[in-house]
Amino acid sequence: MQYATITGWGKCVPPAILTNHDLETFIETSDEWIKPRTGISQRHISHVNTSELASVAAKHALAAAGIEANELDMIILATATADTLIPNIASTVQANIGAHCPAFDINAACSGFLYALGLADSQIKSGQSKKILVVGAERLSFFIDWSKRDTAVLFGDGAGAVIVEATDTPGGVLGYELNNDPTGRDILKSTFGTGMNKFDPDSLNFFIEFNGQEIFKRAVAGMGKLSTKVLEKCNMSKDDIDWVIPHQANERIIDTLIHRMKIPKEKAIVNIANYGNTSAATIPITICDALEQGKIKPNQIILSCAFGAGLTSAAALIQWGNRVTPIGTSDAKLPPCEQTGVELVSKAVAHYCKKEA
Repeated sequence: MQYATITGWGKCVPPAILTNHDLETFIETSDEWIKPRTGISQRHISHVNTSELASVAAKHALAAAGIEANELDMIILATATADTLIPNIASTVQANIGAHCPAFDINAACSGFLYALGLADSQIKSGQSKKILVVGAERLSFFIDWSKRDTAVLFGDGAGAVIVEATDTPGGVLGYELNNDPTGRDILKSTFGTGMNKFDPDSLNFFIEFNGQEIFKRAVAGMGKLSTKVLEKCNMSKDDIDWVIPHQANERIIDTLIHRMKIPKEKAIVNIANYGNTSAATIPITICDALEQGKIKPNQIILSCAFGAGLTSAAALIQWGNRVTPIGTSDAKLPPCEQTGVELVSKAVAHYCKKEA
């Protein structure tokens, strides 16, 4: 039997930072309001498109796995903020890294990375593929109405990637569960798409909208349900878990989820303070950070779960492999950025805040 194991990992975070104090300069908010409610101190703002973030993360993941791009059998890119809808941006990443294989995007919003990981696991266990690049990448700052503090304070940009390889050694992705509840699809959305009327300028004014209280309740319930389900599926209990790597949407959501599952808080890896919510990128970025910090050890059991627009939810149980250090490194990096986070969002701020006034 073939098992699907993560053998490489990489991230890409744009250099420009927008702090809570920066937000105070143009919307009615404060660090004292944001931090206790969300756990966020800052977020990164990208000066490049999503595919560039994804390409850099992919190159680091390939180097960490010690493989070349032409060895890949598939590229799966999870994003809700693609540069282009036609063609998909997985093909852009493919061209940038020099791969020759099937490549496609999926949009399951914040659950996208775990959806993609599940697809990769199935491909490998069916014998169809041996080496797959899975990427979660977002440029959410493009979709923000900077006059609305409920969304302006939450989101950031970034990308994370992993290489999933076939192996004969038991472990890797032990199981996963995916779900979608369309009854709540209108409580977290952006109107961008062919439903827009390109002859009506007002309809082109798209941005992320959501109902925070409803999202909170449904996120905790959705992630908790699928986490329990995947543990039962794999004949494991919460006591078998070494680490929980949840989607980094809101620290209060994570705390509530961990409390209800009766898992010690110190087992949850949380880095939302540095990045905000980067949607499909949060889990792979967190995996990279946990490895860099020496938290993840060989053969440990990791529970990962997510919740997003759709309303999607996902959970995966992973037994880490024997290696926790990269085989190689890459010098891939983004082009220089000469602007601050405030400067990068200044035009959008002027547009939205003037309209609000």
